This record gives sequence, structure tokens and C-alpha cells, in this order.
Amino acid sequence: MTQIDIIETVKELARPLCDEGGVKLLHVEFQREPGGKTLRLYIDKAGGVKLDDCVNISRQLSDILDVNFETKGSYRLEVSSPGTEPPLQEKEEFKMHIGRTIKIRVSQPICGQKNIKGILKDVSEHTITLVKDGKTVAVPFSEMVRARLVENSGENTC
Repeated sequence: MTQIDIIETVKELARPLCDEGGVKLLHVEFQREPGGKTLRLYIDKAGGVKLDDCVNISRQLSDILDVNFETKGSYRLEVSSPGTEPPLQEKEEFKMHIGRTIKIRVSQPICGQKNIKGILKDVSEHTITLVKDGKTVAVPFSEMVRARLVENSGENTC
């Protein structure tokens, strides 16, 4: 299974559980980290996610994954709130944050960089457009590895 296949499988298994638990599944990551592989889910709900929400989803999802999910080697399961720099994944999520600063990691360098931080200006069917250092940069969704909203801390996002 590829990383993308694993993420899609986990989304399919986790969405109904999250819906039933009154939370929204925002993002799923599966990556190698210093401590080994980590499967991380970000959830949210009106009024914010509490520790009990994360624990409940984690326990139930762990059981579901044990039965329905196969991957080579072990991994650590984490369920978390999105925090102040939530991940962005779906086109609708990007559209909600036009005018805000985001940071993106891409699989192949764009303008010589794999990490790009800029102001989100537009979202189309296959790409997003950022303004970075006064220049327009188009980033295809197919090249994105990770994208996050950046807490602005008072910076001007116009």
C-alpha cells in the first residue's frame, strides 16, 4: 500500500466513527518520524475538541484499525485537535482561508523550494495560488505533501 492508499483507507474507516462521535475529521497523515511511523488524525467540532473527544476516537479507531487495516510494520496512532495552525487538505478548506498565510510542503521543488509560505490568493480545480515575496506561485494539489494555516499573530494578510 502506498502512503496515499493508507491515508484514504483510514479516512474511509474514521469518517463514520467521527460523525457518530460528533466531531469532524479534518486531516489524516501517515509519515515516518524520529520515533517511527505515525498515523495522525486531526479532528474538530463546534466549541473545540476536548481531551475526551480525542481519547474516545483514538480507542474506538484503534480497534477498527486492528481488524480492518494492514500495514507493514508498527505505527503510533495519534488523534489531535487542529491547534492554532490547522492542516488544510480539501479544496473547500483552502477556499475558506483565502487571504490568510499558509505554509505548504511539496513533493517536487517549485521555484527551487519544497517548503513554501505565502498568502493564499486563489483556489482552482487543480491548483492553489500563493503570493510569496510579491511573486505569484501556483502549486498543484497533486504536488502537495502537507499544507497548514499559519497563525498570523497580527501580520497583515491583505
